[in-house]
Amino acid sequence: MAEITAQMVKALRDRTGAGMMECKKALEAAGGDIEKGIEELRKRGIASAAKKTGRSAKQGAIVIKLSCESDFVARTDDFQGLVADLAEQALASATVTTPADLLKEAYAKDPSITIEALITAKVAKIGENMKLARLEKLSGGVLGAYIHPGAQLGVLIQATGITSSADEIQELVRDVAMQIAAADPQFIARTEVTAADVEKEKEIQRERAIREGKPPAIVEKMLEGRMSKYYEEVCLLEQPFIKENSLTVGQMVEQSNKKMGVALTIAKFVRFKVGETAGPDAPEAE
Repeated sequence: MAEITAQMVKALRDRTGAGMMECKKALEAAGGDIEKGIEELRKRGIASAAKKTGRSAKQGAIVIKLSCESDFVARTDDFQGLVADLAEQALASATVTTPADLLKEAYAKDPSITIEALITAKVAKIGENMKLARLEKLSGGVLGAYIHPGAQLGVLIQATGITSSADEIQELVRDVAMQIAAADPQFIARTEVTAADVEKEKEIQRERAIREGKPPAIVEKMLEGRMSKYYEEVCLLEQPFIKENSLTVGQMVEQSNKKMGVALTIAKFVRFKVGETAGPDAPEAE
């Protein structure tokens, strides 16, 4: 059996919010695997679904994640200036879509060096390791952003189907960005949930019901209700709206569209949180 360390237990607790003992037991059952530990907690009914961090159409928005080792360095003018330079250059370059792309580029303010060499020089000067871990760009439609107080969590959002960026539309886009920050959806709509994700969730809920002692004939009937709850957790448009939980986000957007006479659609969002690693769709630079 794999050794279950305090750090592993804390990591699982941070991911799920479950108690320390529950996390330890889940990790023991999962052989020390964090992802399988999350599934084990969910099968026990302890953890909820695992969570996956305005301008005109001619403008774009970007968020980059440049990691360092301490809050002290992250707050220095030198580090923040470097982040600003990287973001400005990545946004201006049509060929930059990943951290690896940006690292290879010549530094706009000194073309004799690459961005990778620039970061290496900063590491030597500041004395802490740094890594360009993530980069996300959005362009087209109406773009919005929300940065949570403390600058530990941020959201970029892209809305399409509209050309205006009137105050009412900007407010709507910002409200949806705040929703994403608070509720951490994995998908925009149910139609985006993959067949593999659906089958995995059904298996988790089926196993959970069996462990609760439900008869086999009842288990399958329970799946429909529990899958609806799953979609409510992971799909943005099915989540209760944080400012008026009698409405889903989808209903709120629909009502706002009718009121403003527009056809706004949420096309894409990006959520960043300090301490989270890049997901499968946001690979880190090698």
